[in-house]
Amino acid sequence: MMISGWNSRYSKILKEFNYEKKDDLDSAKMLDSLLGDEINLEKICGLIKNQTVFIVGAGPSLSYAIPILHQFKKTIKIVADSAVKYLIENGITPDIIVTDLDGDKETFRKIGKSKTIFVVHAHGDNISKLNLIKNFKNCIGTTQTKPFGKLQNFGGFTDGDRAVFLASYFKAKKIILLGMDFGKRIGKFSNTKPSERTIKLKKLKKAKSLLEWLAIKTKSELFTTSSPILGFKKIPFQNLDSIIT
Repeated sequence: MMISGWNSRYSKILKEFNYEKKDDLDSAKMLDSLLGDEINLEKICGLIKNQTVFIVGAGPSLSYAIPILHQFKKTIKIVADSAVKYLIENGITPDIIVTDLDGDKETFRKIGKSKTIFVVHAHGDNISKLNLIKNFKNCIGTTQTKPFGKLQNFGGFTDGDRAVFLASYFKAKKIILLGMDFGKRIGKFSNTKPSERTIKLKKLKKAKSLLEWLAIKTKSELFTTSSPILGFKKIPFQNLDSIIT
């Protein structure tokens, strides 16, 4: 079941970014056809429900989050696409990866057969990349449209905010953002080309507004170690001990 109110927000996204719903549907149909029969929703629920989880993004502050992730090794880590390579290089394996497959393909293949769960998103621009999921042992599919077949729609727009919507959907007790900056700087970890900077900043602004909307609906406690977000409690790294259970 989709989060109440998502359809109207999706319609606004289509208009604001000049996207075609048909393209999203075509990609979603392709993803649905590629997915295996195994359903991993129970696995995800088991990892998230009533737990404290980290959502890790590829913002400029990501490098400062690495010592925290090493310190709290048992805390569930839900990682957005572009941050995955840097975490793997630093000896940190995500529990869940939320991706539209824009990240480092070799890194994805490297950990594709591990216990990491890939939450792969279909949209109009990534239909040519979807065959990559054949390398993933644990995978579920998501769409921005009405869910159908094997596809889910937990809400969200970019990989980072979709990860937060995912954690909220599965009733995380506490959600803590790391490397989720939503400012006017684009981190080196995002691999954004100079020509894509303007649209990237626009997407980040939209993602932030969606998180502020989620904050008034979710029952999860929300925290950020990065830039302020309405509805999220700002917390410095040194105080994480007091909220992580």
